[in-house]
Amino acid sequence: MAKIVGIGACVFDTLYNIPTYPKEDTKMRATASKSAGGGPAATGLVAAQKLGEQTAYIGVLSSDSGGVFLKGDFEKYGVDTSLIEVKDGYRSFASVLWLTADNAARTCVFDKGNLPPLVLNDMQKDAIKNANILMVDGNEMDAAVEAAKLARENGTKVLYDCGGLYEGVERLLALTDIMIPSEEFSMGHTGASTAEEAAKKLFCKYSPEIVVVTQGKKGGIIYDGKEIKSYPAFSVNAVDTNGSGDVFHGAFAAAVCKGFDYEKCCLFSSAVSAIKCTGVGARESVPDFETVKKFMKEKGYEL
Repeated sequence: MAKIVGIGACVFDTLYNIPTYPKEDTKMRATASKSAGGGPAATGLVAAQKLGEQTAYIGVLSSDSGGVFLKGDFEKYGVDTSLIEVKDGYRSFASVLWLTADNAARTCVFDKGNLPPLVLNDMQKDAIKNANILMVDGNEMDAAVEAAKLARENGTKVLYDCGGLYEGVERLLALTDIMIPSEEFSMGHTGASTAEEAAKKLFCKYSPEIVVVTQGKKGGIIYDGKEIKSYPAFSVNAVDTNGSGDVFHGAFAAAVCKGFDYEKCCLFSSAVSAIKCTGVGARESVPDFETVKKFMKEKGYEL
């Protein structure tokens, strides 16, 4: 059985490396291009798997070329695909990303496709009940809420990658144990003027075990209901930031499974995300556990 199961968007990405952001109505030659799997929870599962934890994706994929690629990509990294339903005649969730060399930024255009929503079956429910962590990202909202309720009833912790201000997020936030919102989400959802104030409001309203607000290059903050602490972002030569937040969440889930306290989970996840940014590809650039230990030791931190 997988220790970490995930429900959320699974996206067929096409990435183009370009020198700088192009002007409208012009042509530009890419320096490289590639296909890759994407999606917050989906990429988080790959990260956790590469860090040594058993993972499984719960979802619906199309039998089109995008869906075939996505299922194969999970299998390439060792993520269990036995809980995926494959359906014919539908269009996959897909995106095109421009990765600019001059400022390591990304620009994304996406098509959500037309796959039917996930409806949990008995096998998927059993996997949730027997997992250590359920990862959700706000996509497949109805199934995610049902899954979170099952998780809560069976001692499985719910880790919510709060990135999008989707309709109905309150239902999922109320069932979250490990709440990891972006700074934008936390302030947008609460109306707070600072990340610190937002973290306190989220904790007070939804009573999770922990709130971790990610702040990109600034690192982030952690709030346990008692005090605000900060954690750093590690300085690296970044070449591709796409998926770094997704990787952070997957690394956090892996760190929890390894028995780290939440403050150490933040440091570990920040290190994993930083290393990932030194290579192209959200999934293939995720390091293994020993690489992270070495990197952190060089930066003055021991696991």
